Order: sequence, then structure tokens, then C-alpha cells
Amino acid sequence: MKPKHRKWIVIPGILVVAFAIAAGLAQLKPEPPKNEDQELDPLVEVIVLEVSTESFRIDSQGTVKPRTQTVVSAEVLGSVVSISPKFVAGGVFKAGETLMRIDPTNYTVAVDKAEALVAQRQIEFDGAQKLRSQGYRAESELASAVAALASAQAELVGARRNLERTHIRLPYAGMVLSKDADLGQFVNPGTVLGVTFATDLAEVRLPLTDQDLAFVDMPDASAVSANGSGSGPAVSLTAIQKGKIANWNAQIVRSEGVVDERSRVTYAVAQIADPYQLESDGTPLPIGTFVSARIDGTANVDVIRIPRTALRGADQVLVVDSENTIQIRTVDILRADNQYAYVRGGVTAGERITTTAIEAPTNGMSVRTADMIGAETESDGDQIASRLEGE
Repeated sequence: MKPKHRKWIVIPGILVVAFAIAAGLAQLKPEPPKNEDQELDPLVEVIVLEVSTESFRIDSQGTVKPRTQTVVSAEVLGSVVSISPKFVAGGVFKAGETLMRIDPTNYTVAVDKAEALVAQRQIEFDGAQKLRSQGYRAESELASAVAALASAQAELVGARRNLERTHIRLPYAGMVLSKDADLGQFVNPGTVLGVTFATDLAEVRLPLTDQDLAFVDMPDASAVSANGSGSGPAVSLTAIQKGKIANWNAQIVRSEGVVDERSRVTYAVAQIADPYQLESDGTPLPIGTFVSARIDGTANVDVIRIPRTALRGADQVLVVDSENTIQIRTVDILRADNQYAYVRGGVTAGERITTTAIEAPTNGMSVRTADMIGAETESDGDQIASRLEGE
């Protein structure tokens, strides 16, 4: 055979032998161990429940109104002859200060006449009494003189009272809400002169639901009926004044005692002392201001506080037991806010609940917790260390 033909026979032979050797070596190599796919249980975060004492704060709102407001009316007729510069809307006045004067001329004359009549009747009475003591007058004549003197004295009291009524005064320090009569105007008894209110106290009606009332220690009804107001929980009022948030202290003094038929709420009344800060330094709280109120509630013991994120639905939680399996529990929620739900039944202190959202959880479902992951990691580390030591 020619060398050229031999070359084309040897090369394919070498290749066949090489492939045969490679296949044989591949058959001799041991197969790698097969790892079975494992479905891991869901990883969840858990918290341990603890009992605590919670004081709930009740939120409400209302409009500031005066405790004492008066529609000032004329008691006698006549022309308005003078008006105090303080008798304008927003004017502040003191107790007993004359705000307006009605022409007193006719009433001064009436007082003078009444005083003269009293003097005359007094002389007649003195004479009748002297003659009666001497036996010259009958008992009936003395009685008539006594009656005439008493009638004259009563007329004098009425005349003086009418003269006093020409001064328009109020028995409290306050502020003028509106002025409805002016200088030179003729007024009759009952004519409205203006509206005023006292500045010593203001009030806010705060609507409370029946659930809210369970956490508010309202003043005792007997104390309110005896004194007009009681001592209830403290209230913090908040409003925007001049572009800034301002706060004022108030106190619940009574409940209106009825349930509103339309809204089904009960109104508690909070009082604010010196709202215009006339006796102290501070931010005034004008009448008519809409305020937010936060009422100090009663203390509740043995309450378990649960994050709202741990709630499933309205009143269920997922309890993780000692076997790391889930139990779906219905809890008795005492109250809830934006962050927490406060529970008094369904779970106990020391139990664990998950705060992780689980899709379609079931009773008995297995889960993994952070402490389990730590234990597994530590165990794997121990096994690797043992292998290295063996090698």
C-alpha cells in the first residue's frame, strides 16, 4: 500500500480509538449525587405578646361657644342719649360698666314725685299715730295712713328702679358680639340693643359615640345637678391660629344627658377658662373657632397591644405555636387606632403571633421563623467544620 493511502487509514483509526477511550472513562466516572428539590416553609416574623396598662385618648371636635350669652334689651322707653365706645362688635367691657344710656329725664322726675309723696305720707302717718295714741283717731284711720305710706314707698322703689334701668349694664365682664341700636334711636321695652357674652368661660360640645363613652370617666350626674358642673377628664384642644398650631387646656364638666336622635351620639361639654387670655398671657381662643379635641381616657389593665399589620381581617391573628405551626385565632378587640389594636381576649401573654402577611393560611400550616434560620445556619456550620476536621 502506498504511504499516501496508509495516512488516510491511520488518522480515522486514531480518532475512533480516542473516542472509545473517552467513552470508557466517562462510564467509569461516578454519577454526582442527585439533590431532591425541597419546598421550604414560609419565613415569617413573629412577636411575643405582652400585657400592659393602656390609657386611651378619645378624639373629637367641636366649635367654641360662650357659656353665657345675653340678648341685651331695653327695659324702659326713651331715646338713646349716650353709648360707650366699648359697645361695638368686639368691644371688651367690665362687669357693671355702663354701655348705653337711655334718656333719664322722665324717670328722674318720677323719682322726685315719689320721694315727695313718701314725705307727705310719712307726715300723715306720724300725725295719725300721735292722734291715735291720744285717743282722737280710730284704729282704722291709722291703718289707712300706714297703707298709704307703704304704697308711696313702693312707688318710690319702682321709680328709682326705672331710673336705674336707663343705664344699660351687665353683671359680668364680657365682649360685645353685635350692636343693634345707636345714638338717638327711640327704644321701647323689649327692643333689642345688642348681643354680648361673658369672657370668663367658653364651652365646646364634643360628640362621643357609645364606644367612646366606655373609655371616658364622665362627671357624676349628682355633682353636676348640684353645682351645674362637675370635674371630668382633661381635654387638649388644637386649632390653627395665625397659620400656626395652637393648643389650649380644657376640662369635661358635664354631659348633656341625651342621645342625639339623628347622629346617635352623646355630647360632652368641655369648658375653657379665660378663652381670650384677658387675665393671663397666651394665645386667645376666639368664640366660633373649630377645634380638634383629645380627651384623656380611663386606664385599662391587662390589655395586649397588637400591631394593626398583624390583624387578618377585622379580628383574627395568626398564632405561631411551639411546633412552628399556625393557629388562626379570633380575638376580642377592645379598641383600635391607626397603629395598634388593643385586645382583651383570644390570645394570652407569652404567645407568638406573626406580623408577616401569608397568602391563604390554614390551621396547622408550618412556617419558619428568624430564630429557626439562625439555628439551621449554626448547624450547617458545625457540619462543615466536622468534615474539615475529618479530612
